[in-house]
Amino acid sequence: MPVPSEEFLALYDAQLRTDAETPSALSVTMLGELRLVTFAHGRGFITYPHITHNAPQSLADLAPAALDHFIKQPEIRTVEFKTRGHDHAPGLAQRLEELGFSAEPTESVMIGLMQSLISDQPTPEGVEVRQVTTPVEIEKMCRMVAQAFGEPYDPATTDALVARSARNDGMELWVATISGHMVGAGRLEPVVGTEFAGLWGGGVLPEYRGRGIYRALTDARARSALSHGLRYVHSDSTEYSRPILESQGLLKVSTTTPYVWNREV
Repeated sequence: MPVPSEEFLALYDAQLRTDAETPSALSVTMLGELRLVTFAHGRGFITYPHITHNAPQSLADLAPAALDHFIKQPEIRTVEFKTRGHDHAPGLAQRLEELGFSAEPTESVMIGLMQSLISDQPTPEGVEVRQVTTPVEIEKMCRMVAQAFGEPYDPATTDALVARSARNDGMELWVATISGHMVGAGRLEPVVGTEFAGLWGGGVLPEYRGRGIYRALTDARARSALSHGLRYVHSDSTEYSRPILESQGLLKVSTTTPYVWNREV
């Protein structure tokens, strides 16, 4: 019997927020309901548990002090405030914009059974799907993903993933190649202490889309997750990947909009 979307949303709120979001945090400071996280390479991150009408203090009121926490740390170059569409957070978006945050594209929070991602289709002809672990290959992957999303390459992303890979904390990096040329990639992120794994960073170069490469990357990661006993999958998906994941049984249970602040140089 299919799992109702409200049950998936309850699992998301119970297991995939706060601690589960920040396994590689260097430090965590609590400000009311807000969790202020410092990551390596000058990255700050703000998240919070599910907020209802009964919250003692509004997130909008807490936002200025949260940003000030990071402003006082000169090594912090960028801060992401992660918002969710199903939370009660009146005035938060406006307050973040007033503070200098910029909204990035809204993504769909997708939840489903890992088994539903297993494909009965073969890997497309000429495509090889495999893991990468070396710094050189991780850099190539990050450059390709930036190109796939039409974004500038950020060496800090490579540095962070190389450091994560060296810790052997369960994260897996997968790429699709054609004749040795990387054309697609994605991460598998097991969530410690849960039966969830996340699918992140999935992207395929525009000229190679529509060939089943994204599906093949998803299938490989799902099979790996199941081999480690992970029953559920979650992903914050773009409008490109959402229909693909829906066709594979995942349900959209909410939305998330990242708001990003960058320190002026």
